[in-house]
Amino acid sequence: MKLKSNIATSDNGFIFNPATGDSFSGNDMAAQLLTAMKSGKTEAEIKQDILSRYEVGENQLDRDWDDWMLQLKEANLLEI
Repeated sequence: MKLKSNIATSDNGFIFNPATGDSFSGNDMAAQLLTAMKSGKTEAEIKQDILSRYEVGENQLDRDWDDWMLQLKEANLLEI
């Protein structure tokens, strides 16, 4: 799934959906993930980057990623 192209993000984790007027605040990890998604990186590339930079197991990362995607979907930030 891809982040909608009109979603505005900032380096500090602020997220704005101009289509709905909704805004969200995320942490540093959210900001990094959004930047990677907006740059066109694939899910596999993003996950590999996380695995190489942080002490997290692949199974835990998969669960966290699924939760992240669900949050983005519920916030209407993903193209379906």
